[in-house]
Amino acid sequence: MTSADTTAVHAGRDDLAAQGLVIPPIDLSSTYPLHDIDRGGESYENLTHGGDLVAGESPVYLRLWNPTVARFEKALATLEHADGAVAFASGMAAITAVLQAAVAAGTPHIVAVRPLYGGTDSLLSAGFLGTRVTWTTADRVAEALEPDTGLVYIETPANPTMDLVDIAAVVARAGDVAVAVDSTFATPILQNPIDLGASLVVHSATKYIGGHSDVVAGVVAAQGDWLARLRTLRVLTGAVLHPEAGYLLHRGLQTLPVRIRAAQDGARRVAAWLADQPEVTEVFHPEAPGRDPQGLLGTQMRGPGAMVSFALAGGYAQAAQVASGVRLIQHAVSLGSTESLIQHPAAVTHRPVPPESRPAASVLRLSVGLEDPDDLIADLTRALRP
Repeated sequence: MTSADTTAVHAGRDDLAAQGLVIPPIDLSSTYPLHDIDRGGESYENLTHGGDLVAGESPVYLRLWNPTVARFEKALATLEHADGAVAFASGMAAITAVLQAAVAAGTPHIVAVRPLYGGTDSLLSAGFLGTRVTWTTADRVAEALEPDTGLVYIETPANPTMDLVDIAAVVARAGDVAVAVDSTFATPILQNPIDLGASLVVHSATKYIGGHSDVVAGVVAAQGDWLARLRTLRVLTGAVLHPEAGYLLHRGLQTLPVRIRAAQDGARRVAAWLADQPEVTEVFHPEAPGRDPQGLLGTQMRGPGAMVSFALAGGYAQAAQVASGVRLIQHAVSLGSTESLIQHPAAVTHRPVPPESRPAASVLRLSVGLEDPDDLIADLTRALRP
């Protein structure tokens, strides 16, 4: 089998040489010529009902299909070992489509395991899409299932605690119910939920897949009839990804393995340093003592990733001091970029989460980028001890 490093470089590009190209073109057409009325209508019907483009037929309209976006989807699906992938205009658009697909199938009950990204938590709790949610723990998923359960939703590593969830165990407990895994923190370089029985893998592609803080997108790698359902929803709701974003994401995949490994090495250094600081009461990192009781590192995950959270003895006041005091690290939301970012989950991204489930006010989340770890440690030292 071709390695992930090689796949990341070449997936979705297999037809370029025959066209005399090395780099994929960006197709910005919003509309396409129709061969004739009948063939145009048939292509429209196929694409609006979740089909893929038939060779030689017209894509009809950008909202239905775009070759640049399709190349990225093919590449991501290959990396995730999935039947296919569907890209959306944002990570939340992708999550919304997954929930809408469950509701449209007449199974609006969702079983969800906290912690999740705050936006996902808020969307599930609000019930705007007609969903009904039961919050549970990973070991009690089977008990939470109901006759109209359409989806079990988990995130691993979880945001912002880095909790690891045993995907295969959740799949076993879910039985015939589909399992969706938000794998944004891991990316397909460190984890492949499809191989463990999941039906859907969700990524905020804004993060590591894009990797440069210059594109907003979401993507779902999916199995079976979920692909057609998600494509149909994207067409009907208009949550389409722009071709330029599709190009940037496809380009981002080429360097994803090396970026992940370099940032992961830096995160290990920073996490180990944080664990030795008297101001830090807890480090949330998969390799920190006691953080992987199920032994999922090396089995489910091929590495701990580049995210680190930590709790400060001085509580909110000290967390605010550190977040405002860094100079090299950027105080900003998001993650997975070349530059390191730090933020306060309870105050910002997880603000909508109920207080009893919200991260502690003493916790900061750090996305380690590609800077020299010694420089990051020096910056954190200055912020901890101004």
